[in-house]
Amino acid sequence: MTLLTGETDVFSSAGTSKRCVVMFLAKREGGVSDIFGAKEQAAIAAVLDELKKEGWLLSIRSMFDPAANNQAAALDTGFTHSVDVAGVFEAPTISAAIEGTVRLERAGWARLFATEWLIGPREFAPVKGTGGEIERPWGFLALWEWNDAWSAATPEQRAEYDLECDIAFKGDLALDINIAGRHRLDWAHGWHHLGAWEAVSPEAIDQAITGHEDVADFIFTTSRHFMGRVRPLHELIAA
Repeated sequence: MTLLTGETDVFSSAGTSKRCVVMFLAKREGGVSDIFGAKEQAAIAAVLDELKKEGWLLSIRSMFDPAANNQAAALDTGFTHSVDVAGVFEAPTISAAIEGTVRLERAGWARLFATEWLIGPREFAPVKGTGGEIERPWGFLALWEWNDAWSAATPEQRAEYDLECDIAFKGDLALDINIAGRHRLDWAHGWHHLGAWEAVSPEAIDQAITGHEDVADFIFTTSRHFMGRVRPLHELIAA
């Protein structure tokens, strides 16, 4: 797989990894009390347990430390976004990713949520922030699309842009943000790639994005952002 942009001081290629992100943006359906209940919750939980046994990572946290905590978790985003729940899993392969979403929908997920699923292979490896193993209860998801200016740029201009953005990403790490690498989405979606973060607070995320603005990160991109508190997925399904 050809990289969309080159490796930098912060990001290194994931090499021959076949792992694949499964991002979901879910809006709760109205009036589901007659079609979604404890039975459907249990069925979804059973599928999640199966996926875990099959090698899925079920949260941003597990992308950094799969052995420590691979419980399904997602972002509670309804307080400020048009979707109620946003999250990312990582499947062993693209085929497994597609098949897994179908199993979740059939188990009852589709009765509770209207969901946009975005699937794509891992491109860069995860990078940990400078704060070590501290609590990071907030998550941030960024979808990026290269714009016309990037398409028209020369290879030299793109390389210079990568180096400038790397300054901002180093600033993110200094704010104790964990960056779950980068995943490609352009094989099947309008968005080109996904970035997923763990952070200590919304203020840290805001400060980090300001750092990206300062180095003109967005001159070559259009983006869509989601922020929320990390919660166990079973709580978000039961709510």
